[in-house]
Amino acid sequence: MLAITGNDIYQKNFKKFNMKKIILSIFILFPVLIWAQVDRTHAPKPGPAPVIKVGEPAFFTLPNGLKVFVVRNTKLPRISATLTIDRDAILEGDKAGMISMAGELFRRGTTKMNKAVLDEEIDYLGATISTSAKSVSGFSLTNNFPKVFGLMADIALRPSFPAEELEKIRKQELSGLAQNKEDVNAIARNVVSRLVYGKSHPYGEVETEETVKKVTVDDIRDYYQTYWKPNIAYLIFVGDITVEEAKKLTEANFGSWKKATVPAPVYPVASAPAKTYVAIVDKPSAVQSVINLVTPFQLQPGQPDVIPSSVMNTLLGNGSSGRLYKNLREKYGFTYGAYSSINPDKLVANFTANASVRNEKTDSAIGQFLVELNRIREENVNADEINQTKNEMSGSFARSLESPETIARFALNVARYNLPKDYYQNYLQKLASVDNLQVKAMADKYVLPANLHIVVVGNAKQITKGLEKYGEIRYFDVYGNEKQAPVEKKVDPSVSAESIFKKSIDAQGGESAINAVKDLTMTGTASVMGQVIDYSSVFIFPSGFLNTMSMRGMSLSKQSVKNDQYSVIQQGAEQSLKDGDKEELDETASLFIESYLLKKAGYSFTVKGIESVEGKDAYNIEIKSPKERVFNFYYDLASGLRVKEVRTEDNAGVKSTVIITNTGYKEVNGVKLPVKQLFDTGPLKINIEIKDIKCNQGLKLDDLK
Repeated sequence: MLAITGNDIYQKNFKKFNMKKIILSIFILFPVLIWAQVDRTHAPKPGPAPVIKVGEPAFFTLPNGLKVFVVRNTKLPRISATLTIDRDAILEGDKAGMISMAGELFRRGTTKMNKAVLDEEIDYLGATISTSAKSVSGFSLTNNFPKVFGLMADIALRPSFPAEELEKIRKQELSGLAQNKEDVNAIARNVVSRLVYGKSHPYGEVETEETVKKVTVDDIRDYYQTYWKPNIAYLIFVGDITVEEAKKLTEANFGSWKKATVPAPVYPVASAPAKTYVAIVDKPSAVQSVINLVTPFQLQPGQPDVIPSSVMNTLLGNGSSGRLYKNLREKYGFTYGAYSSINPDKLVANFTANASVRNEKTDSAIGQFLVELNRIREENVNADEINQTKNEMSGSFARSLESPETIARFALNVARYNLPKDYYQNYLQKLASVDNLQVKAMADKYVLPANLHIVVVGNAKQITKGLEKYGEIRYFDVYGNEKQAPVEKKVDPSVSAESIFKKSIDAQGGESAINAVKDLTMTGTASVMGQVIDYSSVFIFPSGFLNTMSMRGMSLSKQSVKNDQYSVIQQGAEQSLKDGDKEELDETASLFIESYLLKKAGYSFTVKGIESVEGKDAYNIEIKSPKERVFNFYYDLASGLRVKEVRTEDNAGVKSTVIITNTGYKEVNGVKLPVKQLFDTGPLKINIEIKDIKCNQGLKLDDLK
């Protein structure tokens, strides 16, 4: 596969100033005078914390309990509003995923207008309206805002919950879950949640295909009728609007909303494990392991420990200046980044440290994580390091105050978490008072190397050795259910790569059926990041191929092979091709690649073992090409069909892995063809679905245009 590449363009602008000689002389002399008076062997001591004024929004409450904040800002003629339901977490049980699906469904129509009409109204007003399970937000120019706010209220108070839209959402959820099975980061999130919080806690619930399939419109309606109440809601206006205007709009649109008692469930308190252990999720195709070290504890927003613990964590791992980053990336080169966070929460807080590292460095990386966690507990941090950290934090805080949205968020936090009204007003003074003794105390209290969930998602065969020294090793599936350690299955000595390829050829229809295919046209769609792209591949055997992707008539990419002529065009720009790229295009153009590999000279094959693909055993064959490319094909033991490919791309020295999973085959003219494929590049996932196939139309090479 040929990846799209781009160029980073950096520009430097220099300004020249002309000064009078007298001013220039003063500027030349000034640093010399200062240098003589300042000891530059030490960082300057921080001055007193600056006194700042954090703006206070206007506030009023409707009789039904709806609390409203107004942050006026007239710099631009625009207004945003957000309605937030401040409910407690909810345990969904065997219908996990229902609440997030409800958030999607709110935006799909009201009792006054269906989704199409609603979308048209919003577009006409040049507005944006979005929903979640706990909120409705709207944004527009000032002149259109009253109408936009009316649409927001219609969505919030009169959702219609159309069944046909729920089915569309369900399909999207199931598609996302299928992708997440191959996403090591998504797997890590699931398993961390399940192990840290447990099945009986809302934070420990994991969506599955089974739970999503059980969600009904009645479930969502019950959720809405139970929890969407004004007495636990906050409404925030930000922008070009007065308090009087906001109050008039709120009363007109939300004044009739009826308050009611809302359930406040109580859940078991998650606690740290008695001793550190290592949880491994085996992902044989992973070329990196995702490492998370997590400890839960109690720390609510606004409590006295929040600010000093944030100083400690910033110093340890909150960004590129943190110790973890400097160690694991800059010193050892194990990863692109290593980080940590302390996350206060009303129910359960946690400390988390994480990184994605090369498989062979998993043991070493965990070791260095623990080195830094122990060091911050055992050694007093020097004053210069603390002062630098506090300066960074105070600068970030001061910059955030430039945004009116920050003022609104602060006000909401004060109300939701019952903070002192001057909490943010005094933030910098409290930050400035943090010293090395407090940093050590916070590390002793919240960084617990002996009580960690160490969760690692990766290729178990490559990462497990050496991890036992950190604690008991346990194995889990992608949903956090404990399982037996994987057993390495032996390949029968009679099985070779050639025999696996021949079985696959037979499974596809056999050599005679394959040779009978002279040309083939496949059309369908490619879905990526919520967008649907037109997809087409044309094969004219043995030496013609054309693949195109376009959206709304605009060409996005075009790859072609015509005899010995190769072309790749990305967004209108012709790409430069290496010999390896041309070789890969020839493989793609063959379509029935097993036949091609057996006939083409220069390829070598190694059966690496038997691994699980989508819960089924598959042979893993490593293939080395004449141009020194290395990639892996996986073949289902039962059917013989190719079910997965793993390829490593090298773009400008940066290596990335592309995983192609074949999830559906269709028989056409006696041959089986892959018609459903997932291309997983890590951050980008593309679902390709072939909807129409035409065979032996008499196409010629000149038809490839």
